Amino acid sequence: MTGGSRGIGLEIAKRAAKDGANIAIAAKTADPHPKLPGTIFTAAGELEEAGAKALPLQVDIRDENQIADAVEKTVEAFGGIDILINNASAINLTGTLETPMKRYDLMHQVNARGTFATSQACLPHLLKAENPHILTLSPPLNMQPHWFENHVAYTMAKYGMSMCVLGMAEEFRDEGVAVNALWPKTVIATAAIAMLGGAVQPEFCRTPDIVADAAYWILTQPSRNCTGNFFIDEEVLGKAGVTDLDQYAVKPGSKLLPDLFL
Repeated sequence: MTGGSRGIGLEIAKRAAKDGANIAIAAKTADPHPKLPGTIFTAAGELEEAGAKALPLQVDIRDENQIADAVEKTVEAFGGIDILINNASAINLTGTLETPMKRYDLMHQVNARGTFATSQACLPHLLKAENPHILTLSPPLNMQPHWFENHVAYTMAKYGMSMCVLGMAEEFRDEGVAVNALWPKTVIATAAIAMLGGAVQPEFCRTPDIVADAAYWILTQPSRNCTGNFFIDEEVLGKAGVTDLDQYAVKPGSKLLPDLFL
């Protein structure tokens, strides 16, 4: 799990922890952040309380050497890798003239490059697994100008993650490695949303649990029969037989905001 010290990534890991999963949290935050909750160590503690064996690993996924080291430590600790979740992401919703190149580079290095590099490092082990899955938190590909015009740099970076899904699903289809994307239908109340300065009010959002439950359904499917999909959380839960989506609302009954890319 990349970037799983908080938010959606941590909730997905906690859902897997209920089954007693072995989980490596590969994230950057080892010391408390002044504005964001959670570290790899607090996340590992929550996972172990939920029933997992957790391995906290400080990893900057912009550095392929740190990724390789984390993969090696995960295999040493748990004997292999069955699932990779590409959750780490950087966001900056700015127009072209308002986007510093430092922020542009951060988004592309974490989102597109980080997803590719982590997938590349895990694949030799996934190819040995019985039911291997790569799940990437990225949106469906849609080349309409509307999705680019207000924040082209961010859209390019997120779509880079989705293009990894598109390509790797086909590349490894015959080997039985499932490669899928998952994206929420509505805005999810996370620390990242809170960092946007009040632009989105939590009461118009859902909780990360909806994405976690959808991810769990995907990751428990036979990998050879479930690959190359750009899943939306609501649609996945429909397949899983879940009909009460109001349980995931921060404020049940409120009007929900559609996600940025849907």
